[in-house]
Amino acid sequence: MNRRFLQGCVYTLSTLMALPAWPQAPALPAARSRAPVTVNFVNADIEAVTRAVAAMIERAIVVDPHVKGTITLYSEQPQSVREAYVAYQSALRGLGFAIIESGGLLKVVPEADAKLQTGTVSVGEVGARGEQIITQIFTLRYENPNNLVAVLRPLISANNTINANPGNNALVITDYADNLQRIAKIIAALDQPSGTDVEVVQLQHAVAADLAPLVQRLSDGGGAAVPGVPGGGAAGTTVVADSRSNSLIIRAPNPARLAALRATISRLDRPNNLTGPGGGMYVVHLKNADATRLAAVVRAAFGAVGTGSSGNSSGGGGGAVAAVQIGNSPAPGNPGGAAPGGGALSTAAQPSTGGFIQADPATNSLVITAPEPLYKQVRALIDQLDSRRAQVYIESMIVEVSPSDAADFGFQWQGLLGKAGDQLGLAGGTNFTPAGGNGNIITLSKAGAAGGSTLTVGEGRNLGLLNTYNGVVSLAAIARALQSQSETNIVSTPNLITLDNEEAKIVVGENVPFITGQFTQTGTATTNPFQTIERKDVGITLRIKPQIGEGGAIRMTIFQEQSAVKSDTAAGTTNAGPSTTKRSIEGTVVVDDGQILVLGGLIQDTFTLSRSKVPLLGDLPLVGALFRSESRERKRTNLMVFLRPIVMRDAESANKFSTDRYEQMRGQQKDNQPTPSIMMPINEAPVLPLRPQGREPLAPPPSAPSGPASAPSTEAAPAQPKAPS
Repeated sequence: MNRRFLQGCVYTLSTLMALPAWPQAPALPAARSRAPVTVNFVNADIEAVTRAVAAMIERAIVVDPHVKGTITLYSEQPQSVREAYVAYQSALRGLGFAIIESGGLLKVVPEADAKLQTGTVSVGEVGARGEQIITQIFTLRYENPNNLVAVLRPLISANNTINANPGNNALVITDYADNLQRIAKIIAALDQPSGTDVEVVQLQHAVAADLAPLVQRLSDGGGAAVPGVPGGGAAGTTVVADSRSNSLIIRAPNPARLAALRATISRLDRPNNLTGPGGGMYVVHLKNADATRLAAVVRAAFGAVGTGSSGNSSGGGGGAVAAVQIGNSPAPGNPGGAAPGGGALSTAAQPSTGGFIQADPATNSLVITAPEPLYKQVRALIDQLDSRRAQVYIESMIVEVSPSDAADFGFQWQGLLGKAGDQLGLAGGTNFTPAGGNGNIITLSKAGAAGGSTLTVGEGRNLGLLNTYNGVVSLAAIARALQSQSETNIVSTPNLITLDNEEAKIVVGENVPFITGQFTQTGTATTNPFQTIERKDVGITLRIKPQIGEGGAIRMTIFQEQSAVKSDTAAGTTNAGPSTTKRSIEGTVVVDDGQILVLGGLIQDTFTLSRSKVPLLGDLPLVGALFRSESRERKRTNLMVFLRPIVMRDAESANKFSTDRYEQMRGQQKDNQPTPSIMMPINEAPVLPLRPQGREPLAPPPSAPSGPASAPSTEAAPAQPKAPS
């Protein structure tokens, strides 16, 4: 082995040097860098070849015990020490081994273990070269590191790793130094900003709120123009209007697109040619607000400004003053001159006229006739008022628990003292009417003597003693004991949704007629008797007006009423209609978003004691029970009203709630399907159709088969799980 090693390793020891780029390599005289070497190892032992290479570079190289086998390393022409060392690293990589540096010492280890033992960690640019395995940390400036992992993973050897650290937006890669230099170039090319810096374009003639949707649609490739609706920004271009400074804030994915946007804006920023005696004419399509109500608000706002400033002789000021006089008069579709925003929303049948701003309810637009400076002020106010209002979903729960206990015990007796043939006799006893109304001993004796057709014994345990008087069987004594319990548990959950600062009302019950007046025939005159009836809602009524405040707090004006018709006929008279019970709560509360608030309720505990007795005798101990009857009743009524408001600020949250309730109702319908029957042809109950995820219309429900019997329907898609309310 030593002979082959001495024959294959031919070089000049006096001119050897280490590579300048090697990490921690000792500096050698410059003359050694030009001394060529010739290596010729054919199927030589790896450890022996490693010792020869270590002598060439004058650095110690340790061979891991797991590194075994032979290596072939030769060159037909003399080469530098650097080239020989690089060839040695390439030969090791082909055999599945790699060189790492740890603590200033070079090691030859299996490639699979190199990523765990390497001690070279570099941050920033990749300085090392060759086939040495190192760990490099790349800090990204713009790109998400998770996005680059999928791109770079195929470019890294199978035994090495790549990891993303989203915390500091960095990539940690362990691989060969030459491959890391290539990856560094790829990362530098991909780590670029997604768009240009934000630029502000000041407009001279056009209005920013009018020009922003048009520029957005043009930058996104066109499409159908929807009045008042900006484009979606699918191409990475963003155009936002700043009404305060009448400027456009633009951002583009590259400088070329940004220059095109600026050129488009400069061409569109031209004076308005639709001018008249009162100034230009503009049409503003509203996205959320009501045109009739907003027109009245704007006229009043600018009218107050015009009347409060003296000496204003501009055209805008005169138009504003004229608008005040018309704004205070009732407009068509708003009789009575109600203040905007108060009461229920009324639909204007005709456009409002007069002043410098008119409303067109058909298109929900505003037509403004004003000079350009005044129009810019009006448009800035409209943009602030025409915002999408949040919605409030209100869950309420009315819980009523009314348990009652009753107990009744009594003893009655009747007796006749004397014998047959006596002219005089003595009759005596006790008789009481129980709480139930049945069970008086005299009434029962009379019913028994009459044949028993109307004999009605009271509820509970009855024990009687019979006796015969002149051939007639009658009750001599009767004892009665009764204990009853009843519980009432009522839960009502009326839910509703409404816009912020808009009143909503829900009524769940029945419409009951009440007599309000009547006329009957009097005297001999021929008249037509009649009655006047008024129908009223009886049931659960919930009326709420929410107002969303700062920080998610919701201020609500609440009216809740629970009424019912009494079941007993004694509660009302025949000529006045039925009698009703009523429980209502009215007030103003503040509750946080999603929190539960108890509004209040009724807690009533009633105890009733009824005792009938014979004076003095009924008070005697023990035997006094023969001379008295007693009943006790206790009623407890617990009524509580709970409320939970949830703010829905966008369409996504509103759609989520609607989907949850839709699937909940659909699941209940599927669970309540009738049991299939061969004898009966109706085996399906209605089920809501599947709700699509997109904006497609709901699929029509499947039509029932026309046969005498049908199998239960099967659904293609399972129902979603019920969301907790």
